[in-house]
Amino acid sequence: MQAREAIIKRRSVRSYIAKPVPQALIEDLVDCARLAPSARNVQPWAFVAVSDKETLSRIAGFSDNGRFISDCGCCIAVFCQETKYYLEDGSAATQNILIRAYDLGLAACWVAGDKKPYADEARKLLGAPDDYKLVSLVAIGYSETRDATLPTKKSLEEVLHWDKF
Repeated sequence: MQAREAIIKRRSVRSYIAKPVPQALIEDLVDCARLAPSARNVQPWAFVAVSDKETLSRIAGFSDNGRFISDCGCCIAVFCQETKYYLEDGSAATQNILIRAYDLGLAACWVAGDKKPYADEARKLLGAPDDYKLVSLVAIGYSETRDATLPTKKSLEEVLHWDKF
């Protein structure tokens, strides 16, 4: 698959079928995440891949918009050491996970982490050090709705401005 196709067709999927995600695919996703650009090449990230059903249920229980995490095959928690650009760096890594997941035939959904009331609870549950911030929770799995209708997006003409706004 070409990168452009994955970018165009990727969508947030919130329903999953009971099928485990092979460890090799999770390693592939995190490998792509670690290759994301980072400010000054600091690479402040660390990733926790959670496939234990009890832990997935606990994460789903406290993440207000991520109840579906309990049904996914794996949730990748993206943490970044608290540096000046941790949020930008962690977001770039998260986007790489989403695009690669689609490319591999997986469904995925980005759930916010940074600044959410449950961020510290997730950090403690997953054993991340105190100086790491939760950037995102990425639900990963298989779904029958992965290729359902794409949401409407604004046209290029609506968002592109030349030389000035």
